[in-house]
Amino acid sequence: MIRVAFCDDDVSVLCELKVLLDRYCAENNQEFAYAAFYSSLELLAEIEKGVRYDILFLDVILPNENGINIAKEIREYDNVVKIIFLTSSPEFAVQSYTVDAHFYQMKPICKENFFRLMDSAISECRKERQDSLILRCKSGITRIALNRLEYCEVLGRTLMFHMEDGKVLEGTGSMDELHGQLSQHENFIRPHRSFLINMEYIQKISGKTITMDNLAEIPIPHGKFSEIKNLFLEYAFDRKQVFLP
Repeated sequence: MIRVAFCDDDVSVLCELKVLLDRYCAENNQEFAYAAFYSSLELLAEIEKGVRYDILFLDVILPNENGINIAKEIREYDNVVKIIFLTSSPEFAVQSYTVDAHFYQMKPICKENFFRLMDSAISECRKERQDSLILRCKSGITRIALNRLEYCEVLGRTLMFHMEDGKVLEGTGSMDELHGQLSQHENFIRPHRSFLINMEYIQKISGKTITMDNLAEIPIPHGKFSEIKNLFLEYAFDRKQVFLP
């Protein structure tokens, strides 16, 4: 079920958003989990506990802080939630892009705009859910986008997920289980029993190692170089990437 949250210091706005959400649910025959926050501190406390939302309508002008800074803190925990800023001023529109906002909507929000934003955000959520992974890590339960996963390695009983932004998330489970889950995704291969890599981030393949974009070196077991090289070339060819003779 898609989880929607509203955060605004104006109770009347929260009520209006709830009415719009109820109308959207009725007209589209859908159900959503819903939460409303009068305080940004309450919202952040829930997110820090591991609660995740798919869509967040966030007021830009909040007491003692603006929504852009709140969104930056949220992004420390969740890179996936669709943040829709609500504001009565276009002042922070450009800054909203620094936190990967889904949209910047001027108040008051009418039914047509609300429905359009919901349609767009839900469509993107559903697409990303097909290309994401639910991970249990030390900070709680989080969803990671597979296109942002550079590679994963197993250390003892811990899975280390290396993301494109340099973050490393620790998760539980086995490499065999993870490999099975991602076997339907053509961009992931397991060149070594301790590593699962995303071929989108391969920088170089040599006789003994695969060098990733972050310069991490993944060992290639003896006798597997040709197999891995061919898999990568086939993948790159299917993606219509450029080859030089």
